[in-house]
Amino acid sequence: MTNMIKVLLVDDQSLIRQGLKALLELEQDLEIVGEAENGEIAIHLIEQLYPDVVLMDIRMSVMDGVAATREIHKHFPNTKVLVLTTFDDDEYVKAALQHGAMGYLLKDTPSEELAVAIRAVNKGYTQLGPGIVKKLFTQFSSITSTQAPCLPPSLAELTPREKDVLRLIATGANNREIAQQLYISEGTVKNHVTNILNRLDLRDRTQAAIFANSFLPYLNNLG
Repeated sequence: MTNMIKVLLVDDQSLIRQGLKALLELEQDLEIVGEAENGEIAIHLIEQLYPDVVLMDIRMSVMDGVAATREIHKHFPNTKVLVLTTFDDDEYVKAALQHGAMGYLLKDTPSEELAVAIRAVNKGYTQLGPGIVKKLFTQFSSITSTQAPCLPPSLAELTPREKDVLRLIATGANNREIAQQLYISEGTVKNHVTNILNRLDLRDRTQAAIFANSFLPYLNNLG
């Protein structure tokens, strides 16, 4: 029997919640256990429902998505937050990820990709929508553009396949997409990602993506 992933929808627009519920309930392994119109209500529902994943909007009255994410990360560490919003403003992306969000997607994400992202976040993998990784890199590079990069010795220690995986992480590709492009299994991709994070002393996939973009020209030269 498939293990159900319990999902809580948090959005201040009821039509959006209804639409998301209708689409996601078509997935056999996803169960919509509740809905909330702001972060404060969401936290009360988490205390009762213990969802696995919270699909979180950003701009809401009473308590916005960033504040709610911070409280959920602090008090309910087993509940993962996946931001789903129309806003890709730098400040929102940075704040949401800093306060514990496991992913950041825009509302134009196709429903099948959203379902995949929910499953990935539930397993502890960071999910970033197209353009979000580049946005994070732009922020990072604007700070370090005047500094000569100091290549970490561990970068050269990566195997050729790990470098291939890291390059694709830099583009925002998920494990399934990486597996398809490199003609390997998703399990093998997961092992490579784990090795990359350990070798480079990085916390998660988001850090790996920013790191890879920072050193991409040098990473390409390493072969």
